[in-house]
Amino acid sequence: MSTLYSQAESNVRKTWLLITVFLIFIIAFGWLISKIVGNALILYIAVVFSIGTSFVSYWYSDKIVLATTKAKPIEKRDNPELYRIVENLCITAGVPLPRIYVLPETQPNAFATGRNQEHAVVAVTAGLLQRLDRAELEGVIAHELSHVKNKDMLVQTVAVVLAGVIAITSSIFLRFTIFGGMGGKRNNKSGGQGGAIMLALGLVAAILAPIAASLIKMSISRKREFLADASGALLTRYPEGLARALEKISNDPTPMKKASNSTAHLFISSPFKGKQQKNWFTKLFLTHPPAQERIKALRDMRV
Repeated sequence: MSTLYSQAESNVRKTWLLITVFLIFIIAFGWLISKIVGNALILYIAVVFSIGTSFVSYWYSDKIVLATTKAKPIEKRDNPELYRIVENLCITAGVPLPRIYVLPETQPNAFATGRNQEHAVVAVTAGLLQRLDRAELEGVIAHELSHVKNKDMLVQTVAVVLAGVIAITSSIFLRFTIFGGMGGKRNNKSGGQGGAIMLALGLVAAILAPIAASLIKMSISRKREFLADASGALLTRYPEGLARALEKISNDPTPMKKASNSTAHLFISSPFKGKQQKNWFTKLFLTHPPAQERIKALRDMRV
């Protein structure tokens, strides 16, 4: 229990660290562009933009994720069995009842989001409700509630917005450069060799920044899935239920209509289906650990 508490506190620190790094990056990026263009106003805009985006990512990232996935809220009368499962597991876990959403997707999957336990959301697809039996569904819900209890859904949800903003900012800079907004005459007149170096640094930063943001996001995701699996199995006292659920989810070939790179890491299993090579480079960009490894870890547990 103390280990899980330490992990929860660590995830809170990771969230604030992620926001801090984002602030520093956007401000530094704005300073670099202002130097290249020769306009200090860009730096001031970058400062305001980074602070505003960080505020939005903390307070409204869950709403952005729900809107992106087209998830719809349900009441107890809509699915009494699902509500009873969530209510019972919340009592066992000692967490408030989250809002429950259903995605109009036939692929079996689920995710949790929200900035804290009082504003948490558990979302499941219609396909999950159709394909899993009660023990398997309990295992999946316990997994998602573990994300809530461990406070790691916040860092992942915030990462969705911040990584997306970094990618958009980098794309704008690259397009502006390619189509002549920063090229040629201006750099020749005012920058000379120094201007060329600054422009080269800006291009490198614009290309590498979204890659680095994605790698950080995916690395955090892979680690948290193993922890949530273990915590969920301890919550239900039945690891086999979650193991069977992961088998069904990973083996189901149904594509997700609203699958997105920005939200894929939130789901219990990657929403992307298809062939995935097993070389080291491909694994580097996977949002989830291999299902076989997770299933084996669950079946090796003794609860």
